[in-house]
Amino acid sequence: MAQKSWMYAVLEAVQYEMREDPNMIWIFELTPPVASNPGLPVINLETEFGRKRVCNTGIDEYWMAATVLGAGLAGSKAATYIPYQGALMPFELIQNYAGKMRHMTGGKASMPVVWIIEMTGQTPGFAGQHSCYEEDSYYMHIPGVRTVIPSTPYDAKGMMHAALRSPDPVVYLYPAGLRTLVEEVPDEPYEVPLDKAAVRQEGSDLTIVSSGAGMPEVLKAAETLTAEGMSVEVIDLRALKEMDTETLVNSVAKTKRLLTVDQSYYTLCPGAEVIARVATNVEGAKYKRVAFPDAPPPASPEMFLWMRPNAEHVIGAARDLV
Repeated sequence: MAQKSWMYAVLEAVQYEMREDPNMIWIFELTPPVASNPGLPVINLETEFGRKRVCNTGIDEYWMAATVLGAGLAGSKAATYIPYQGALMPFELIQNYAGKMRHMTGGKASMPVVWIIEMTGQTPGFAGQHSCYEEDSYYMHIPGVRTVIPSTPYDAKGMMHAALRSPDPVVYLYPAGLRTLVEEVPDEPYEVPLDKAAVRQEGSDLTIVSSGAGMPEVLKAAETLTAEGMSVEVIDLRALKEMDTETLVNSVAKTKRLLTVDQSYYTLCPGAEVIARVATNVEGAKYKRVAFPDAPPPASPEMFLWMRPNAEHVIGAARDLV
């Protein structure tokens, strides 16, 4: 076991699956599938498997998404990495085709296909035209497609193994804000379920639920709140579809207070779905949402960071609830 970055952990899983399955392909544009870590061998999928299996395409995200879908329908495992500039381009194809194929064939079509879609994490300095790519709400809306969003390198590797072994198509959201995150990750392959949330901290006064790049800020806030004497339960969604309703309901039935934190826009953010599910199962609870305001982000990094949910926002909302 060694310290590994988010992307190193992902490519380690992909490398293993490609070695196991000689028919698996990887498609990318702009960003070569290369990762390095101090003290560990460099992973370079293109060098190891060649250009017939690791294809550098033109800049056409719809074509990339369609190609791996076709490969999956033909029986091959396939994955593609779509950078944030084209993150919404595959939406129509995934909505109209990928999410329906297994249902339309009565489950006969096996689709071990993964779209790794980068989210900017509401990054300051990108301005309004490039910083709004928070696709979690879009893709979790599609029936027939599993949508996951790991927030740690450990989960990133385990969920990639599980995604490439799943017969269902998987949208695998990559929050770019977690690019520098490093933690201990096993060298051997393992799976993290695609439908289970993770309780990161147990508590009895308040449940805080978040996902992806929101998790580091939530954990920072929980540390401060705990020092103030508040007993905080922190849940990392990990799976947006299928969402782990049972874990959410059990937690709020205990705490009677739920705070959701999202870096996507306030209206119809994942937290809204969390609250809806919990509210239909738990009586007498209090609810609050923290999310990015419904407004295009400004170019000024200072203003941007003031709008983006952070630990201070979470702390203030938690104090209001408790």
